[in-house]
Amino acid sequence: MGRAYQNRKESMAKTSDMKAKVYSKYGRVIYVCAKEGGTDPEGNLTLRGLIERAKKDQVPAHVIEKAINKAKGGGGEDFSVARYEGFGPGGAMVIVDCLTDNPNRTFGDVRQCFTKTKCKIGTEGSVSHMFDHSCIFAFAGDDEETVLDALLMADVDVTDIECEDGRITVFAPHTEYGKAKKAITGALGEVEFDVDEIQYIPKGGTPLNGDDVEMFDKFLAMLNDLDDVQNVYHDAQY
Repeated sequence: MGRAYQNRKESMAKTSDMKAKVYSKYGRVIYVCAKEGGTDPEGNLTLRGLIERAKKDQVPAHVIEKAINKAKGGGGEDFSVARYEGFGPGGAMVIVDCLTDNPNRTFGDVRQCFTKTKCKIGTEGSVSHMFDHSCIFAFAGDDEETVLDALLMADVDVTDIECEDGRITVFAPHTEYGKAKKAITGALGEVEFDVDEIQYIPKGGTPLNGDDVEMFDKFLAMLNDLDDVQNVYHDAQY
């Protein structure tokens, strides 16, 4: 078949493997969200947001339905949230969010990513105070005042609102997610959200240079290869 065929075969295998990881991570987080907050997306806005995000990332419908049906059954794995904090290459602050059915295994796997890149995993709260735990909504629009009025009328503690290039972005504490989303859709009707997420946003930044840049990329790749890791947040600038 020749080397060209082999290269294409390897590339397809890598793409397939990457897709499998994405599907697995979405399936796990949708299952946990549906089990904890209810399987009806109309009554569980967090689940609804996850489903919309999964569809944008081209997760097949059967993967989403399987996760929700699994939650309806009431059985299945007992996943729990695990969050690890520390300092990555160049001293950049890092938060690693996981869903795990074996905390000891997950802690060992995450710690290995830190130690193999000569970094230090910290204790709870060691870096999270330097991040804002926020919900973020971004969507097309230019009527910033209408959106802000609706949020304030709904008693949403808005952290910030930006309007630039025909796009409105709303920031609020993560605890305000449901209220904020209802206020936005209530004021504007059906909204196509470009961003509908809860994230840790760094309050500052740690510049990286030289070898630290390559090492940080390696560090992130190692973390993202772990099945239990859902999200990695950091303040590295490079």
